[in-house]
Amino acid sequence: MPLSRSLSMTSLSGVLPAWEEAELPVEDLLLFEVAWEVTNKVGGIYTVIQTKAKITVDEWGENYYMMGPYFEHNFKTQVEACEPPNPAIRKAMDALIHNGCQVHFGRWLIEGSPFVILFDIGSAAWNLDRWKGDLWETCRIGLPYHDREANDSLILGSLIAWFFKELTDQLGDKLNVIGHFHEWQAGPGVILSRSRKIPMATVFTTHATLLGRYLCAGNADFYNNLDKFDIDKEAGERQIYHRYCLERAAVHCAHVFTTVSQITAVEASHMLHRKPDVVTPNGLNVKKFSAMHEFQNLHSTSKARIQEFVRGHFYGHLDFNLEKTLFFFIAGRYEFSNKGADIFLESLSRLNYLLRVRNDMTVVVFFIMPAKTNNFNVESLKGQAVRKQLWDTAHTVKEKFGKKLYDALLKGQIPDMNSILDRDDFTIMKRAIYATQRHSLPPVTTHNMLDDSTDPILSNVRRIGLFNSRNDRVKIIFHPEFLSSTSPLLPMDYEDFVRGCNLGVFPSYYEPWGYTPGECTVMGIPSVTTNLSGFGCFMEEHVSDPAAYGVYIVDRRFRSPEESCKQLTQFMFSFCQQSLRQRIIQRNRTERLSDLLDWKYLGRFYIHARHLALNRAFPDKFKIDPMAPLKTEGFRYPRPYSVPPSPSASIHSTPHHSDVEDDDDDEPYDEDEEAERDRLNIKAPFLACEFHYRINKVSSLSTLIHHRLFIFCVININMQSN
Repeated sequence: MPLSRSLSMTSLSGVLPAWEEAELPVEDLLLFEVAWEVTNKVGGIYTVIQTKAKITVDEWGENYYMMGPYFEHNFKTQVEACEPPNPAIRKAMDALIHNGCQVHFGRWLIEGSPFVILFDIGSAAWNLDRWKGDLWETCRIGLPYHDREANDSLILGSLIAWFFKELTDQLGDKLNVIGHFHEWQAGPGVILSRSRKIPMATVFTTHATLLGRYLCAGNADFYNNLDKFDIDKEAGERQIYHRYCLERAAVHCAHVFTTVSQITAVEASHMLHRKPDVVTPNGLNVKKFSAMHEFQNLHSTSKARIQEFVRGHFYGHLDFNLEKTLFFFIAGRYEFSNKGADIFLESLSRLNYLLRVRNDMTVVVFFIMPAKTNNFNVESLKGQAVRKQLWDTAHTVKEKFGKKLYDALLKGQIPDMNSILDRDDFTIMKRAIYATQRHSLPPVTTHNMLDDSTDPILSNVRRIGLFNSRNDRVKIIFHPEFLSSTSPLLPMDYEDFVRGCNLGVFPSYYEPWGYTPGECTVMGIPSVTTNLSGFGCFMEEHVSDPAAYGVYIVDRRFRSPEESCKQLTQFMFSFCQQSLRQRIIQRNRTERLSDLLDWKYLGRFYIHARHLALNRAFPDKFKIDPMAPLKTEGFRYPRPYSVPPSPSASIHSTPHHSDVEDDDDDEPYDEDEEAERDRLNIKAPFLACEFHYRINKVSSLSTLIHHRLFIFCVININMQSN
């Protein structure tokens, strides 16, 4: 299901052609979005619902509500309490409150300020046994008493189904209700609402199947055996059979089932035995990251801050040129195999060999993954202290030197360099130099690890022998906690850190979507992903040549681990061979893809899912033409005009340094010209889709003729754009 590309607000001018699908009558509808992570940050779903809130509020206004569990601390710090604008919602809440269940209402203090309805699970826990009985009578799913998370999800689902029953009784035929449920924790709400025949449309989204996560965490050959797993047996052996049953029942009860990526759709078809109706890719609030044309300057500024940290960390061993040093990083949950840290480390070992033999570039690689630690490493703190001391010494001598030089020039004299600096100055400088002496190698990790001997990253670093020695051209820094601007070691927020790096590497094996490479893209930083991640599949589907735009996709689905490792190594080595000019051009192209990931355009997949759910729940009221083309179809982002036809032509056959500009650079590039050609390529598919859509509405008797005419138009448009 290709995505219609929008115009880039950072690189292209113009207005996005209107999307003319019949809009839902939102004034006659109420939309409720249910997730365990509403105001409650646990994982990636929090990012999805938080960043999507603004465009949903813009569309639905006061008819949009989020629902989730109540946590006192989160409510006090993130929610502004207020009264519901709709009397029916107030009455439905009162019905629960009068029966001893606490319900809280307010505005979530994020962009868009959506209304939230939060249910106090603890206040309703006394109903748990009765609701377990209801669940068993409804669908024969039993929940063990010791699974706190499953029990809490049942309480939340029962409260939500109760609320919807009271609400629809109050509304009657005045307004129709849509409920959009995320992940298995919200599953009981779907199951109970449908089993009680509550008149509402339901959408269920799985961001990753429950069993898929467990199987991949156990290092199973997951994607090659999707059709061979005994699902019930695997779930039972992992003691999650009841959770799996909740998830599968919710999937089959919902009017519309969606997933976040094509790769997860394949997974869900096997694991949950239902093919998703719509794929709803995860987006970002691009406006938050947008720096217009300043993103190149922000890269330089943030890179300088990273260089300062590297100077301190490698004091005494700083025998490499920082101007010929690239910064790579990997970040996310500490899932060693799922996140691809295993193949990344092996590729770094091979890259180290290639750089030592054929190139004098240095690569510093950061691993930003939270692990168990007890404090900062003493050597790491000492390195930053030594760096600061050297800076202070240099600044003091510079001030003294500058004053004497200034006085001499005022007198019209060329100063004697030996007289400008006295013996004390040389003594201070010598002491500073001696302070940088180091008898040990720079540490691989910045913290004291609690499980140093068994830690997967450190164990593999020992295996491949990358200990930050002088001969290594690949240096490793493992930072086992998330970044913070208040850190005494590396005082940078994650966003600033990403902007300062040259390449993000995320060779994940199991990644239903993957926000980290997406964040790199919207900040203009090239990244490596895989065709087993949702983001990688999305880019492969919608971008003709992802590598030309700084999105390198490693094939981990149809190649062996050895072949994937070689491909990743080649991607990184080719990146190291690029000149400074080539990297700047590539960052421009990468940033141009940012609007492709904006919720303004990805939100239309959610609109289609809601429309489809209303059609299935209320077919007499809401009609949808099953033969009409989706307005998200008809686009594949073109290869950049300035990239030569041969992939090898854009990269020199012999290595050259990143700070050397070649006078005979064979890659022509004109930002304005390339942007103008992108503008034409972007508009063409919209025109084709709209033309096809309109002629379909004229008459159904000449469908074949119209279809041929549409193909003819597309061919002509493509010929003109090329």
